[in-house]
Amino acid sequence: MKIKSLFVAISLLVSMAVLPSAVALEKPTIESFTASKLEIDVTDPDLSVEFEVVISHPKGLENASTLLVLTNSRSTTLSVPLNRTDTPIDFARTKVTFRGKIAIPRSSSPGVYTYSIEGVRNNVDSGTRYPTGVVSGPVVRTLKGAESGILVRSNGDLNLDYETINGPAFGSQSGISYLNAAKYTTVSAPIWRVGEIFNPIDYFEVAVSGVELSISTLSPRVCISNGKTMTLIAEGECQYRVVTAKTKDYIEKSKSQSATVSGARTPQILKIESVSPLKPTSLPTSILLSSVFASGTSAVEYVLPKSITPAVCETGGYVLKIVNSGTCTVTYKTEGNSQYLPSDTYRQNIEILKDNLPVVAPTPVVTPAPTPTVKPVLKRTISCVKGKKTVTRTGTAPKCPKGFRVKR
Repeated sequence: MKIKSLFVAISLLVSMAVLPSAVALEKPTIESFTASKLEIDVTDPDLSVEFEVVISHPKGLENASTLLVLTNSRSTTLSVPLNRTDTPIDFARTKVTFRGKIAIPRSSSPGVYTYSIEGVRNNVDSGTRYPTGVVSGPVVRTLKGAESGILVRSNGDLNLDYETINGPAFGSQSGISYLNAAKYTTVSAPIWRVGEIFNPIDYFEVAVSGVELSISTLSPRVCISNGKTMTLIAEGECQYRVVTAKTKDYIEKSKSQSATVSGARTPQILKIESVSPLKPTSLPTSILLSSVFASGTSAVEYVLPKSITPAVCETGGYVLKIVNSGTCTVTYKTEGNSQYLPSDTYRQNIEILKDNLPVVAPTPVVTPAPTPTVKPVLKRTISCVKGKKTVTRTGTAPKCPKGFRVKR
């Protein structure tokens, strides 16, 4: 038991002894990495940009400076040292600021200049140190293809070379990805037949905001365009070009394609058997209609009826439920396919006769007796005179007393 306790005590002492070295193995932390300007134009009067990096480590940093490098898409590089701001330098300082300034040459090509530092290392402690490695500048905007770095423009133009068009969403999809994959990975292939209209936005995805998709053709005898869509007018090879025009941010991008246009589609034909007038003996009742098929399909394609007279009949698949006498009308229509246009709307009329239906006596309608009108009783008053004496009489037909006369 004493030997075990001694082993535990020695283990604790060893752990405490190596703790400082473990701290030294921590990677220096980038507290902040900023630039005084994130966008400039080579026509601006002042093209200087100041950079500041703040880095910390509990053991301090051994670097007196670090090198900042700017690189554009053409691998053009600019560099400047960033020096420590503490004077005199205190290498034991746990948080250090590095600063420097660079002037962008007016001859610089427009584009995105990403910036980074070569990195720093902590002070050596017990023979160990851990460098940061190359540290890139942070994400500072949402502009596609230019999320980080300094934008260098020329008369407002950035001339960013970025793939602004994804697609097409038909043919080989190797190496193609989409922002809206739910739409562009499930789209049906276009129909390359005379009379069809091709809308590029259905098959080509605009990958950035602020740009519009247009289409032009190189085969005007086969296909023509109004800039937004393309119409196939004759059989042959249609060569076309899908474009996003140049903007202040992006250069023009295009995709050239070709397709073989064949003859126009024709409407599908439906064959519908007629149904003789029906004389049901009771209602409701049901009958089974014959199946209807569409022409020009490689597999059986059922076309189901739809009632447009629900007061007389209802449909459920090919089962027709008759609920009343009269004319039952059902319709049939197909959506078409790559070979055929949708069919016309076919109507099927079925007469439902009431010859064998039981006669239903009409429910008698009881007319209530009119309520007699009570006439109001009208009374009047007259004045009667006899000599100098005057009396009045009131009633429905008042009369003067004997010897009196009505006063006029």
